Amino acid sequence: MPIRIDVWSDFVCPFCYAASLSLKELAQNYEIDVRWHSFELRPQGSPPVPPEYQKRIAETQPQLADMLRQQFGVEVQFGPMGVNSRPALIADKYAEAQGADVGAAFHAALNDAYWLEGRDIEDVQVLKDIATQVGLDGETLVAALADPRYVAEVDADIEQAQAYGFSGVPALVFENQYLVSGYRPPEVLAQVVEKLQVVSAAE
Repeated sequence: MPIRIDVWSDFVCPFCYAASLSLKELAQNYEIDVRWHSFELRPQGSPPVPPEYQKRIAETQPQLADMLRQQFGVEVQFGPMGVNSRPALIADKYAEAQGADVGAAFHAALNDAYWLEGRDIEDVQVLKDIATQVGLDGETLVAALADPRYVAEVDADIEQAQAYGFSGVPALVFENQYLVSGYRPPEVLAQVVEKLQVVSAAE
């Protein structure tokens, strides 16, 4: 049986993107079942990001880009700062409901759009383009952004994260037993999976 990993993340979180790449690499060697859950780092209505904090973020970007280049061989092109990720999170729920494969493809394409292509994933046209890219109907996806079902699923994820006491992301929960907070390289995640496999074999 695959090891289930529930992941709370936000598309505009750099370490969440790094975690997605780590999980992608992990999946090449282990049978895992990744379930993505929504988390909003900056919910609608949050105060503007202070200039000094924006400056600090900008100063760390070269270091982050170098880490992703060395660890995963990707060249990042940072998306715009201050993007409202909620439309993307809702769109992701719609894509997920259309099937596991297309949901995974849409999630990965959304990540790449923001982190590798520097696109504004708050833009409805960008979301439509990504939908078409993975074989979904763009207009249907746009209509789904106002669908109470998918809005409720995003809110439920956020409420669950609050109930668990998550103050940041990524947060990875393995088999409802082990929490891994923050980005960890594939070899660290592999240790958790191997530990769970040993426990499962002993039961």
